[in-house]
Amino acid sequence: MTDRVVLVTGAAQGLGATIARRFHAVGYRVALGDVHADAARQLARALSADGSRAIALALDVCEKSDFEAARDAILTVWQRVDVLVNNAGRAQVVPVMDVSAEQFGRAVDVNLRSVLFGWQVFGRHFGAHGGGRIVNVASLAGQNGGTATGAHYAASKAGVLNLTKVFARDLAARGVTVNAVSPGPMDLPAVHDSVPADTLRKLVAGIPAGRLGNADFVADVAVLLAAEHAWFTTGACWDVNGGLFMR
Repeated sequence: MTDRVVLVTGAAQGLGATIARRFHAVGYRVALGDVHADAARQLARALSADGSRAIALALDVCEKSDFEAARDAILTVWQRVDVLVNNAGRAQVVPVMDVSAEQFGRAVDVNLRSVLFGWQVFGRHFGAHGGGRIVNVASLAGQNGGTATGAHYAASKAGVLNLTKVFARDLAARGVTVNAVSPGPMDLPAVHDSVPADTLRKLVAGIPAGRLGNADFVADVAVLLAAEHAWFTTGACWDVNGGLFMR
């Protein structure tokens, strides 16, 4: 067990839930933030029935005020917060030429503006209290221009990678690290549900590793980047993509 506290956004399901479970498993106290508050509460109860090691927070990442309310709620319950994992994201498969202004704006709001708001609220808090860790979940699509999940998604995730560097430079002198993990196609229900079977088979055939990624490993990377002794790694991006993108 540790006194350290993490907030994971988009934690009610999918990769976010996997990340939240892993932080809890290694001893963190975990705040699960999600717009789907009931699902977040269900997972929080499964992790900690008495609420001592896990709590759920209603959090719309498109609203800066929700990040502020989450920070205040965590401080009220546990008197500290050490790590923010900006995981919440939105993908919608739309042909490149058919992406509407509304769809593009929504992707930017959920995937990119949320990172800005999280950094502003928690980065300021971390900097004022001697340090902290921010881990942003980016995407292979933001690195290689992949459009399987939509050009709007790829563009927003490319922005996440750039903001990671900007934030890292700004906060480094105050003991705050900002890093990213960039997954490729993951073996998650959301992937199987949203990608047609034939398309998925072709996708897997094109992965040098020959299989979809393991979300548990992405969670391990997030835990590693959040470690207290990870102070000399900032502005970095850890690629987890089966060899689809190498640099």
